[in-house]
Amino acid sequence: MRITATIILLISALFVATAQEYILSTQTGKIYGELLMPNDNTPCPIVLIIAGSGPTNMDGNTLGSDYKNSSLRYLSEELAKSGIATLRYDKRGIGKSQKAATSEEEMRFEHYIYDAAAWADTLACDGRFTKVIIAGHSEGSLIGMAAAQKSSNVKAFISIAGSGTPAHLLIEEQLHRQSESVSNEAAKINKELCAGRTVEDVPNHLAALYRKSVQPYLISWFRYDPAKEIAKLKIPVLILQGDKDIQVGVKEAQKLYMARIFSSFYIIENMNHVLKHCDSDNALLQLETYKNPELPIKSELVEHITRFIKQ
Repeated sequence: MRITATIILLISALFVATAQEYILSTQTGKIYGELLMPNDNTPCPIVLIIAGSGPTNMDGNTLGSDYKNSSLRYLSEELAKSGIATLRYDKRGIGKSQKAATSEEEMRFEHYIYDAAAWADTLACDGRFTKVIIAGHSEGSLIGMAAAQKSSNVKAFISIAGSGTPAHLLIEEQLHRQSESVSNEAAKINKELCAGRTVEDVPNHLAALYRKSVQPYLISWFRYDPAKEIAKLKIPVLILQGDKDIQVGVKEAQKLYMARIFSSFYIIENMNHVLKHCDSDNALLQLETYKNPELPIKSELVEHITRFIKQ
């Protein structure tokens, strides 16, 4: 997959950092990112931040909804204060990168992996940066750990609220909370997909999840076991998880750590999935933090990342 990058400078300036538009050109279209540089102009480390699943943009906000928490934008701004640059981007098919999407039938999980690896290679060629680190949030964690294997330019990896369980098992677990019989039906379909075979006869109540056009993507996604992928990394690894995350539990981070026992591993007290302070597991109270872009992210998160990068 041939990918090149173009830089378009100077969109805006913050009091501690300068924001620049960064464009990755791929065979299917342009992928848009934002580079946030500390203002001191000295060479510095850069963190490539990969957002989670679904229509989540580079800021960590869910497009088409009122779930705007701006968690990843806050992370960029806080790291800039510590002299660390960041590049976050709208994944292909999302936000400004909408036109880079392939058809649903052609889309594969590897597209996200190759894009992230191409970003890392591009940043490594930029003389302003001393080293490239990948930080993946939620599903971005799996993308990031796979991309770090593709690019020798990645010098460290950070998992933030990343799952340690393969996607097909997570789907079955989520469905089991609703109906054991539906979960069992999904498990039979997943078994075929994990074997690389598409499924013709899908029950109507599972058609949205397992429609024929998306099955090739699911086959490609199900190949990746986060615990196995993180174990393959030969670079320093940091695993961070909030104890009030009701989307990805602490046990998921523990699975990653047990697979990569020499990682740095921290559970952050009262941090939820969108990296904000929340001292309750109550879904309604949690929801308020998902919709409030004014709330800052947990300072401990930034402290752990900064110390890991600068050690």
